[in-house]
Amino acid sequence: MSIIIGFPRIGEHRELKKALEGFWSGKSNAEELERTAKELRAKHWSYQKNLDYVSVNDFSFYDNVLDLAYALGAIPERFRQYNGLELYFGMARGLNDSVACEMTKWFNTNYHYVVPELSQTDNYKINTSKIEREYAEAKSLGYRPKINLIGLFTFISLSKIAEKSNFENVFERVKSAYFELLDSLKKIDSNLVIQFDEPIFSKGKDERFYGKIKDIYNQIASKGFKTIVTTYFEHSLEATEILCQTNIDGIGLDFLYGEKNLSSLNQIAKSDKTLYAGIIDGRNIWVADLEKKLSILEKIAQEIPKEKIILSTSCSLLHVPFSKNSEIKMDKEILSWLSYAREKIGELELLETAFKGSLNAEDKQKWQENISINANRKTSTKINDKSTQERLKQPIKTQRDVAFKERIKLQHQSLNYPILPTTTIGSFPQTPELRALRLSFKKGEIDEKTYEKGIESYIKDCVAFQEEIGLDVLVHGEPERNDMVEYFGEQLKGFVFSQNGWVQSYGSRCVKPPIIFGDVSRPKPMTLKWITYAQSLTSKILKGMLTGPVTILNWSFVRDDIPRSAVCKQISLGISDEINDLQNAGIKIIQVDEAAFKEGYPLRKENIKTYEEWALDCFKVSTSIANPTTQIHTHMCYSEFNDIIKTIEDLDADVISIETARSGNELLKVFANVGYSHEVGPGVYDIHSPRIPSKEEIKKQIKLLLEVLPKEQLWINPDCGLKTRKWEEVKPSLKNLVEAVKEIRE
Repeated sequence: MSIIIGFPRIGEHRELKKALEGFWSGKSNAEELERTAKELRAKHWSYQKNLDYVSVNDFSFYDNVLDLAYALGAIPERFRQYNGLELYFGMARGLNDSVACEMTKWFNTNYHYVVPELSQTDNYKINTSKIEREYAEAKSLGYRPKINLIGLFTFISLSKIAEKSNFENVFERVKSAYFELLDSLKKIDSNLVIQFDEPIFSKGKDERFYGKIKDIYNQIASKGFKTIVTTYFEHSLEATEILCQTNIDGIGLDFLYGEKNLSSLNQIAKSDKTLYAGIIDGRNIWVADLEKKLSILEKIAQEIPKEKIILSTSCSLLHVPFSKNSEIKMDKEILSWLSYAREKIGELELLETAFKGSLNAEDKQKWQENISINANRKTSTKINDKSTQERLKQPIKTQRDVAFKERIKLQHQSLNYPILPTTTIGSFPQTPELRALRLSFKKGEIDEKTYEKGIESYIKDCVAFQEEIGLDVLVHGEPERNDMVEYFGEQLKGFVFSQNGWVQSYGSRCVKPPIIFGDVSRPKPMTLKWITYAQSLTSKILKGMLTGPVTILNWSFVRDDIPRSAVCKQISLGISDEINDLQNAGIKIIQVDEAAFKEGYPLRKENIKTYEEWALDCFKVSTSIANPTTQIHTHMCYSEFNDIIKTIEDLDADVISIETARSGNELLKVFANVGYSHEVGPGVYDIHSPRIPSKEEIKKQIKLLLEVLPKEQLWINPDCGLKTRKWEEVKPSLKNLVEAVKEIRE
């Protein structure tokens, strides 16, 4: 018996992305959007037909946490005048003058969820129509569905609770609505199965709610449907101990990223509950070592009877690409080492047969192929690079030559930027014409000279526009880059790229993570040509734009045969070489984006120090090459900074820009409270929404910032890069930003 925690929903060829963007642009209607969604669900269930259940309600138009907020009626007051898809997408993307709900990282992954907003004055009205409709679809196709539902504790813990609201009052209100939703669902099938996803338990004890777990899940179990509680991304020993004392039917545990879960086996055995053993990796793309996994399962079976063990993925397959079927250009040897969502289901089925049955001739052949593939990967000459390994043995610099207080004075003298300097985070809109240009060059339909003329033309337009509106520090717009990580990975040795390895980041936003299969090095400069060309067009300061080593690591599928810290150190040396080339070419400000620095944090507090030590070290290996007068910027996305503010300061970047537009100046208060000394660029313009902020709106944002930090310390910029926006949104927004700053300065 086997299940998966969830399946990717964007589609094999990003069909959902295209349908969503067609709907948002008015090119298609709601019926067409739903038709595409229905076709995708049917297709995705067909791949799960040999499993015990197909997953229902793991599909979403935008995000599963948003789906639950919508189903519960947890609607922020500013959106209550709307309904249907207008309301749903309004909460995610903003609507008219209503600012979208915040987004932040889903635990330590690259997926973003929409943050629910809860208050003790909310009145909830449930709506289970989406879940019921999808359940009926699955049943009509002859499948046995299980409903995937974000658990109550995870939902509340990940929500933003209004400042004057009492946690207990909010919890009770949400619990009542959640129970009402379950009561509505249990009517749809006498053999209902619900999988409650509680990854929040993997973070350890939360005193606000740990005392409630037993009672809540006993109440849920008493409702009469089959109840499975799953945790993932780490071990959850504390919660598992409590869940073993409840009347739920099964417990799902991650035995790959939470090895300590093996310590819970005796308790689970005594409780006579079914164990859903997360044994196939839902987060990385390497082919499973089935012999090794079978060994783990046999160890589990020493404590728990095999008939009480159901094999599972470690977490949802949302975090891996769809299928290897479209990968026809990748090196065949490297491709053999990979396993995407569809292949992982096949691995799960084969492993289950080996564990609980006997392999037939065909299965034995597959098993031997798996053994051969893993053996080949360990010995392949493609993995090891002697020059990289030798360089790592040499002394490596990890500190700037001059302390911040002294070098910032030198930078002000050299750069001479005004109070509240304005800039952008780096990228400008990736237009259809620009994408078509890059694609034509990639396919060989145009020559290099034609391609470069097109890129130069775009850069000229970007620089001219920035000069026209009066930005202080310019960027080249990144027209040559498809993705902030992929672009660098394509030029670093040790990386390989998929053709169709798309993974959902949020909504319709998809990324194609690089695959780090071997030792990393930088054969030649990666950004020098285009950035120096852009600088030649203007007398204003132009920023060099790089992606940091920790973000490249965290946004890639990383080899699992050496420590992640060792891979990151290799990347950091390549970035250091690039910074040196840029500063030697006259680039005075260089931004090293670490958008995913926080994303890599371990979920358990006891593991944080080790991560911080090597992540900090790698960033500083990259930037310590910078001269005192070279100003180093960095950028971070969607992060809660309260718990890592000292670590951010230890990065020793001269300027940090951060996403704050959706949260006002709340994130900045921690900078003021700790006495943060470096310069800060809080986002005043939410680029994840199509809304055009007015000049007055931006002025209000800036005034809020000035209540928290002194003007001498502040930069003014958008939240993030502008590549996903349209020029007709970007131009007026940036003009309003510059005009707002001018008026504030006056």
